[in-house]
Amino acid sequence: MLRLFIDKEGGVTLDDCARVSRQLSAQLDIENPIEHPYTLEVSSPGLDRALHSERDYERFSGRRIRLTTYAPIAGRRNFQGRLDGFFEGAVRLTLDGGQAISVPMDQVAKARLELDIE
Repeated sequence: MLRLFIDKEGGVTLDDCARVSRQLSAQLDIENPIEHPYTLEVSSPGLDRALHSERDYERFSGRRIRLTTYAPIAGRRNFQGRLDGFFEGAVRLTLDGGQAISVPMDQVAKARLELDIE
């Protein structure tokens, strides 16, 4: 399985995935870098995408996220709230109760956007 995730401002459409799949498949057929049979899968990171980089935290500022830390911060490891961005090496968010917290990037075990049903 060769899996490729694509992304762009405004979101990825099915047509985007099909176009990239056709182009990449043609190039892979020409260059033949994979010597055994494989399946090519092109998709988007999804609505509940994982956040990994400083750029992700800046790009999705204002959105709701769910964040888990490696070690407890203020007595807990799981947080939900509005992402306020990335400042001085830390993810900033406002929790559902209104409390603002700052989580050092090296303490973030995982973070994902939450689906915005509204």
